[in-house]
Amino acid sequence: MADTLKNWGLFALAGLGGALAAMASAHAADKVSYGTNWLAQAEHGGFYQAVADGTYAKHGLDVTIVQGGPNAANSALLISGKIDFYMGGPQGEISAVEQGIPLVDVAAIFQKDPQVLIAHPDAGVEKFEDLAKLKTLFLGKDGYLTYFEWMKANFKGFKDEQYKPYNFSPAPFLADKESAQQGYLTSEPYEIEKQAGFEPKVFLLADNGYSPYSTMITTTQTMIDSKPDVVQRFVDASIEGWYNYLYGDNSKANELIKKDNPEMTDGQIAYSIAKMKEYGIIESGDSLDKGIGCITDAHYKAFFDEMVAIKVFKPETDYTKAFTTKFVCKSTGMAMKK
Repeated sequence: MADTLKNWGLFALAGLGGALAAMASAHAADKVSYGTNWLAQAEHGGFYQAVADGTYAKHGLDVTIVQGGPNAANSALLISGKIDFYMGGPQGEISAVEQGIPLVDVAAIFQKDPQVLIAHPDAGVEKFEDLAKLKTLFLGKDGYLTYFEWMKANFKGFKDEQYKPYNFSPAPFLADKESAQQGYLTSEPYEIEKQAGFEPKVFLLADNGYSPYSTMITTTQTMIDSKPDVVQRFVDASIEGWYNYLYGDNSKANELIKKDNPEMTDGQIAYSIAKMKEYGIIESGDSLDKGIGCITDAHYKAFFDEMVAIKVFKPETDYTKAFTTKFVCKSTGMAMKK
């Protein structure tokens, strides 16, 4: 009898241990990685915020941010399955469709692309069209092949003779008042003002008809098919992170940003946040009433059509394979806005 009771006790303990292990496994956070497209900065702030303030953890996620940079290949890591999500963009994802690579945008954090052209304040450039009067435009190769082609197709006066390669230094621009250079709304104007002591004229391409989304949450079709719940939780938590970053206490997120990118300064971070708000980079269009991250077919198609018109994409390409709207436009996190 004593042996029987002892055995029953052992069985009970084993059963309890198994149940506890199962419960622990059920509640273990899903490990997820998100690769950014450049060094840590305020433009990535919502993702760092969701790590810093526990929002990802609240959604059952253990998230690692894989910092991008000049020598990073995070888009390739996504394709090869080494990371789960990437900070992509519509051009890359539509190109992937044309190559038969199943990458999908599941959220658009930036409703507007922050790409700008920057001119001297005393060069007679008062509106976007006036840039066509300048002798020189310093542009990167990608910009020359995409938005400069769009500029030539939609505005009079822009011509190939204006193009000079941009070497990621403002020095050639600063030395030539009859020039303009490319930049990021949240970055280069700040650096130019610091170096030259004047506030440059800044023209946001998105406010002049150039319509791509930017700073996407991009994943693979395999991830969507096999782990839709993880995708939804990552999207929701990231959106909440962005509302908290923009309207809450973002100090811990900024410390993480500076830890990953020691050259980042508090002044640059504050400038970037202010410009994102001022120009509606994150909150404009559909995101105003449907929440940060919203993607719509109409917006995506507008960019696709712009690129087809300048022969970047083939007209027969099924651009709808490059995105899905199923995870966004649900007003997630909007109540958190203060």
